[in-house]
Amino acid sequence: MNLLDYGRIFARRAWIMILLAVLAAGASYYLAKRQEPIYRSVQTVLIQPARTDNGLTISSKDMLSQYSLYLNSTYRAAKVIDELQLDMTPADLYTVVKAVPDQLTISIKISVDLPDGEMANRVAKAYGEQLVQFRNAENQKVQRADQVLAILQDDPTYGLDHPRPIINAAAGAVLGVIVGAIIIFILEYLESSVVRRREDLERIMDIPVLATIPEAN
Repeated sequence: MNLLDYGRIFARRAWIMILLAVLAAGASYYLAKRQEPIYRSVQTVLIQPARTDNGLTISSKDMLSQYSLYLNSTYRAAKVIDELQLDMTPADLYTVVKAVPDQLTISIKISVDLPDGEMANRVAKAYGEQLVQFRNAENQKVQRADQVLAILQDDPTYGLDHPRPIINAAAGAVLGVIVGAIIIFILEYLESSVVRRREDLERIMDIPVLATIPEAN
């Protein structure tokens, strides 16, 4: 098949891709708008050694994973629930909170996903304050020069995490085009042996057509 053949196929079948793209985009947008919005709040806790010592800095980085495990627990969730008087179980809160270590900045990033953005901010900050309190208690056991501080970088901020109707609609449109292209390929494959034009016969038989019989009136 040459480019002209592909052009004919596209002109004849393009409506399939367009139709599926529009339907998929519309369905994706509609379903996204019906979903409950979830907001993500992020609290960053800096882990700062008391002195600029390479050994203490490396030790602080190594401890980041342990701080993450400390926060990612139902025990911490239960404490936050009691502190903020939340109407949820520790297991429920545990599933929407994630504390992730960041080796590059030597910090812990705490993300909270909730339908209420302001509440997500409060929960994220409460988790950050728990880590600060934990480090303060641990620092009481060592000399000042060996202490490692946990500091809240700033107040947490939230933004819409999902759904995002426009992005969903765009992804749906792309998927519709891909599915449409597959359908076109299947249809053309099934009809590849059907002879409609002189060019089809030449392509199938691999011989030139010398003459044709005109249609009877």
